[in-house]
Amino acid sequence: MTRHESDTDTGLPIPGPPVFASPADERRHRKQRLTAALRLFGKYGYGEGISGHISVRDPEHPDHFWVNPFGVSFNRLRVADLICVDDTGTVVEGHHRLNTSAFVIHAPIHTMRPDVTAAAHGHTVHSRALSSLGRLLVPLDQESAAFYQQQVLYEDYEGPSVTVAQGRDMAQKLGDHRALLLKHHGLVTVGESIEEAVHWFFTYETCAQVQLLASAAGTPQPLTHEQALAAAEGFGAPELARFSFELLWDEITHEHPDLLDE
Repeated sequence: MTRHESDTDTGLPIPGPPVFASPADERRHRKQRLTAALRLFGKYGYGEGISGHISVRDPEHPDHFWVNPFGVSFNRLRVADLICVDDTGTVVEGHHRLNTSAFVIHAPIHTMRPDVTAAAHGHTVHSRALSSLGRLLVPLDQESAAFYQQQVLYEDYEGPSVTVAQGRDMAQKLGDHRALLLKHHGLVTVGESIEEAVHWFFTYETCAQVQLLASAAGTPQPLTHEQALAAAEGFGAPELARFSFELLWDEITHEHPDLLDE
C-alpha cells in the first residue's frame, strides 16, 4: 500500500488516499478498518445490545459488502468475525449469522449510491435524543457545519427495520446526503471510504450532544448561512474526515491489536 500526496482545500498537510497493488490488498485494508471502527464503537459506548452495524463495499464485487455479524460484541470483534453479504442477503464469506436489519438498512444504500463505499448505523444516545425532538443539526459550530445541507430527517417510523421496502425508503430519503437521522431510532452516515463514513458518525453524535447542551442552557446562536458554508469547506471535506479517522485507527490498534486477527 502506498499513498499519494493530497492537495486539499483545508490547507492542511493531509496525505492522499492509499493506493493498492491488488483487490485483495484493498479488501484486507477495508476489513481491518471496518473492524477497527466497530471496536471504536464499543470503546465509546455506541453499543446497544444487538443493534448497530457498519458496512463496507467489497472492492472486487461491488454488489457485496462486509459487515459485522449478528450477536458479536463490538468490544470482541476481530477481522476473522466479519461476514460478506451479497445483494440477496446471502452470507458468501464468514461463519456467523447476518443481522436482518443490517441487510435491510445497508443493502439499499450500497445499491442506490454507487459513490458510497461505507455506511455506519447506531442507536447512540445524543442522536436518538435529537431525533425524538424531530430536529436536525443546526450549524452551531465548525464541526456541525459539516452537515449543513448534508442531512435528512427520516420521520416514517414503522417499528424495527426488518423489511426491504423500509430500507429502500430510507435510502431514497437519504438521497445524495451524508447523514440520515432516523426519528425514534438512530443515525446513519455514509462516505466514499470507511474512514469518512465513520468520522461523520462520530462527529454527528458529538454535535448532537453540543446542540442538546446548548439548547438546555439557553438560546444558541448558530452560524449564518455564509459562515456555515465557509466552515463546511474545511470541516466538511471528505479528505479531512478520512484522515481524522487515522488518529482513531492508531489509538484502537495500539490498545487492541487482537482486532486484526484473521
